[in-house]
Amino acid sequence: MSNFAFNNPAFQQQDPRNVATYPGAPQAAQGAQTASFQQAGVDATVNAQLEGMYAAPPAGAIETDRMSVEDTVWKTAGLFGILLVTAAIAWVFTLGGVAAPERDPYNQFAPNMGPWIVGALGGFVLAMIISFTSRKKVRPALIFAYAAFEGLFIGGISAFFEVLWPGIVMQATLATVSVVAVTLALFASGKIRASAKMTKIFMIAMGGYLVFSLLNVILMWTGVFGQGQAFGMLSQVKIAGIPLGLIIGVLVVFMAAYSLVLDFDQIQQGVRNGAPRKYGWLGAFGIMVTVVWLYVEILRMIAIARSN
Repeated sequence: MSNFAFNNPAFQQQDPRNVATYPGAPQAAQGAQTASFQQAGVDATVNAQLEGMYAAPPAGAIETDRMSVEDTVWKTAGLFGILLVTAAIAWVFTLGGVAAPERDPYNQFAPNMGPWIVGALGGFVLAMIISFTSRKKVRPALIFAYAAFEGLFIGGISAFFEVLWPGIVMQATLATVSVVAVTLALFASGKIRASAKMTKIFMIAMGGYLVFSLLNVILMWTGVFGQGQAFGMLSQVKIAGIPLGLIIGVLVVFMAAYSLVLDFDQIQQGVRNGAPRKYGWLGAFGIMVTVVWLYVEILRMIAIARSN
């Protein structure tokens, strides 16, 4: 499993011989098997009721109180709406510390780092809480708060990069939307699917990337790359004249795209399992985690390319 947000039985393939273990799960094979034996004894009144049910319009997520793809899409859109609002607020506060050009002839950049730091710390803490407690209870309020904190982080870091490299935020946004759209189109058409072998390779690659990122941060903190080198090895080390950050960045984009495939696949599995409607919030949360990761990686890639 790629995204820790889906570490819940509701999104895992269930053995039809067993009863699902997540809260609100529908009864499994034993009840269905018993019902099949009793079908022969259904009287005319029950048959008439069944005919009326089949003639009625299909029940939606609200009527059935079960998770659906459409309901999860709306929940995802709502979370990104919260993120955009708080990102706009963080953008304004971050740029509030930038001196006007006529009063700053040396173009000294003094941003307000508060929103960025608060958003990063708050988002990380909430993500851990949501992930480790979702097996017992889904708390939409925490997921709303996570979206708000992620907006502060995204707005702050985007404003910072935009001042250094004008136009970079639009470039990163268009690239992120393009990757998500292409991945979704390929998944919906059935041309790309998650597989056990590919998922294993993905997990190994993810572990290696996390170790490399930690090492890079340590080397930056210890001053190995000197002052003002914000990206460490990613910008200083080059292979055939190409910064290492661009090479690794391309691989990370493919990793994030495959993570989206896993997210979509696990949401479909939750729908097939008949998971309660509230689990759609976990699906939306998982997609947001992946998309934010993708955006930040693309933003860094473009910054490395433009700084070189």
